[in-house]
Amino acid sequence: MSNKKWNTQDIPDQKGKVVIITGATSGLGKEAVKIFAEKGATVIMPVRNLEKAKLVVEEFLKLNPNSKIVIKSLDLTSLNSIKLFADDFLKSFKQLNILINNAGIMYCPYSKTQDGFEMQMGTNHFGSYALTAQLMPLLMKTANSRIVNTASLAHLTGNIDFDDINWENRKYKTMQAYADSKIANLYFHYELAKKLKGQKNAPLVIAAHPGWTKTELDRHIGIVGIISSIIGQKVIKGVLPTLRAATDPDAISGDYFGPDGFREMRGNPVKVKSNAMSLNAQKAVQLWALSEKLTGIKY
Repeated sequence: MSNKKWNTQDIPDQKGKVVIITGATSGLGKEAVKIFAEKGATVIMPVRNLEKAKLVVEEFLKLNPNSKIVIKSLDLTSLNSIKLFADDFLKSFKQLNILINNAGIMYCPYSKTQDGFEMQMGTNHFGSYALTAQLMPLLMKTANSRIVNTASLAHLTGNIDFDDINWENRKYKTMQAYADSKIANLYFHYELAKKLKGQKNAPLVIAAHPGWTKTELDRHIGIVGIISSIIGQKVIKGVLPTLRAATDPDAISGDYFGPDGFREMRGNPVKVKSNAMSLNAQKAVQLWALSEKLTGIKY
């Protein structure tokens, strides 16, 4: 695969494709919506805040009146909401070319989702796990479909306590909880790619991380957020690994994209490697089994 300075000009025409992007009202997701709409795709924005989503769509329609953007209601902290969204989508659309699991929450105070999951693990992992499962039938029916899972450099310090994944028996450490949720994204990514390997018409499963990019996720982290605003790269740069994962014709299932600069914090999108812990197949299987048990959802 060429490691030239890949950019949005390398994205093929997306006309006729249907793309779902979670976390689409700000940051990486919002930028991805804009670019996919410019490339001709029909973009689905599953969101909690419908009013905020409408403002985003109005903004993009002024830039590109031909944009095809559809707003749908989805709360990834609720398994019931995920099912309602998936059922509605499957009734409304006959194809799903790309699913980008981008939504996430970072460094928030301790709380739980509607289903009793610690908020960061519940949103960043269990929500995406459940959503992907319920959209899988249509992904399997759509030729050359893709699933893109958004990871993070934070996975480097991830170390999930499988006996207390919801932080009920430990003092809550929000930065560790976030890191755990991001290594969970990679366990899910690699295990799903393995499970789909060799299956006819299976979607490609590709991951990406944005390096150190300044987004609204920084709102809970005080001084770190200030530092991020100074040294973090802009969203238009940070979204490139995700876009490459979603569209590069040379990408294969199991690939992982990130910036090519120092410690993958900044730079141009290339294929990268996650750490040894994230490649632990036993832990990936353990998380998958726990996800099935806690969500009640099997693939």
